[in-house]
Order: sequence, then structure tokens, then C-alpha cells
Amino acid sequence: MGEKKKKEAAQNKWKKILFVAAAVLFVFVMVISSMGTHWITGIAPVKAGDSVVLEYTIYDASGMPFLTTDETLYEKNAGAGQAIMYGKDISLTANQSIKQAIYPVDVYSTNTGSVQQFALYNPEYNAISSGVVGMRTGEIKKIPLSTNSTMSALFSPEDLAQVHVNMSSLSIGDSLVMGVSETQNATATNSTAVSYLRLGDVTRINTNGVVVEFGYPYAEITLKSFTASNS
Repeated sequence: MGEKKKKEAAQNKWKKILFVAAAVLFVFVMVISSMGTHWITGIAPVKAGDSVVLEYTIYDASGMPFLTTDETLYEKNAGAGQAIMYGKDISLTANQSIKQAIYPVDVYSTNTGSVQQFALYNPEYNAISSGVVGMRTGEIKKIPLSTNSTMSALFSPEDLAQVHVNMSSLSIGDSLVMGVSETQNATATNSTAVSYLRLGDVTRINTNGVVVEFGYPYAEITLKSFTASNS
């Protein structure tokens, strides 16, 4: 009789456990059902055509961040005396390229103490737009930004003088914040040309002037959120 009672008690215990598990599963299904399908974007990957919101940090050739939407990183580096710009999140359509040469993004610069617009070049924007495909919310990804085309420019002593830079004060490896424009042959004296900030590194110096490289090796992007397209 003792063994029989123990067996019945064990069976009753399993029935209770199974009942509770079934009840929990039922509640879970009911909760999921009441949420609709929006929760799926938390686990589903980004597809081409989806609208995404990205946080990002762009690094220079030395591996130092110079533009970020990460407030903690910005405050840490700015507090250490590093020149760094603070930007806003980028909203874009996944895998959709742009035709214009420059995509402007609002940034706050520790050098100027004001909000200005930074020039994100067409190949860089397109690399980010295509690179976000397949990412999930909260995922971090390193996006190569270097291209086969050159992003360097020669500035003569006269060009530098127009922006109040003495060529003799420059050395290879120095960083310069320059104004770039979509307008061909735009100069500092052309008041009608719209210019955007761009950070460049001095790579060569000769009698003709200085060569400044405006390309960046990579950016780190974080998928903050996205909305699936209807297609």
C-alpha cells in the first residue's frame, strides 16, 4: 500500500506540473497574440526596403573615433581633450543608395562649440545602407568605408591661406577640419556655395601644397530600431 500511495502521489505531482506548464504556455500564447506582429521586428533581420534608425561611430586612420552618436563615448573622449564630434542618429532605407555626392548629418563640434553639418560621402552612405541588411535590433556591425576611388585632395598654399592656415605650420599626420561642397571649384570666398565639415589627415607636403586624405577606414553601426516595409 505504501508503494502504491507514493506512485499515486508522484503521478498527481506530475499532473500538477504539466497543468501549470500548460497554463503558462497558454498565457504566453495569449500575450503574444495580443501583441500582434510588431514584436517580430525584435528578432527578425532587416530586409532591403525597411526603414531603419542607426547609431554610429566613425573612426579615423589611427583608429580613434572622431564622430559618434554614443553620448558616453563622446563625453569620455571630449573630457580627455580629444577633438570629437557628437551626431544624431541616422534614419535611412536599407539597401537604398543615394544619388547626391554628399549626405549631410547634423553634428556638434568641440572645436567650434556649435551645431554644423558633416559631409557623409555617397560611397560611405551607400556602404552603411547596404551593410545594415540582415542586422537585428541591438546588433553592432563594423562597416568598411574605404573605396577604390581616391578621397584625397591637394591644397595649395593659396588655398590654405584662404582658410587662414599657414602651410609651414603643418606636418604629415596633422588633422584638418575642412569645408567640402557639392559645388565644383567652390572656394572659401564663394559665399553662395554650401559647405560641410570633413575631417582629413595630411599625408604629403611638397612645394605645390599639402595632400589631405578625407577617407575613413570604417564605421561601427548599431541598429537602434527598424520598421519592416510592406513589400
